[in-house]
Amino acid sequence: MNNRVRVKVCGITSAEDALAAVEAGSDALGFMFYQQSSRYVPLEEAAGIMANLPPFITKAGVFVDASREAIDLAISCCPLDVIQLHGSETPEMCANFSRPVIKAFRIAGEESLGLLPSYQTSAWLLDSYVPGQLGGTGAKFNWNLAVLAGRLGRPIILAGGLTPENVAEAIRQTRPFAVDVSSGVEFSPGRKDPGKMREFIHAVRTA
Repeated sequence: MNNRVRVKVCGITSAEDALAAVEAGSDALGFMFYQQSSRYVPLEEAAGIMANLPPFITKAGVFVDASREAIDLAISCCPLDVIQLHGSETPEMCANFSRPVIKAFRIAGEESLGLLPSYQTSAWLLDSYVPGQLGGTGAKFNWNLAVLAGRLGRPIILAGGLTPENVAEAIRQTRPFAVDVSSGVEFSPGRKDPGKMREFIHAVRTA
């Protein structure tokens, strides 16, 4: 069994950052198609970035309460491998896409875990709950809740407040399928720091 923890760098906005993340060892890249995000990237730009990536890099499109039509349009424009839904999408909305679906949850406490089993998606992404914000906040949540979530039958992707300094401990505590980082490896929202990405991924690989 391969227990290697995968790494996704999310909030990619430029070809330079995408290639730096790949060079650092990232397995997957996330592209934010939510226009109100400071890490938003238009479909045409994202398609251009993806076209220049090496093979075997997973490309995830991140959506927040987007319509089915908008998501299908993104799939037709960009070579997306995975759909990540980060809003208040219902279990029915998450079903029957032509790509695997990751459903993201903002975890406020143990009661938040009650929603997870209703979503029979390919994986669950656990992020921090910050009132009025949908992710990329840098806030950390109680990793013990991720341990509980891991017993519910789906691969767990850990996000929320991960940095080069704490990701190894997060992995040791929670044993996730993957970790997802955005603000923890940035100069500023949407601008990645190549050095931090290398440090982060090195910490994951040696955890």
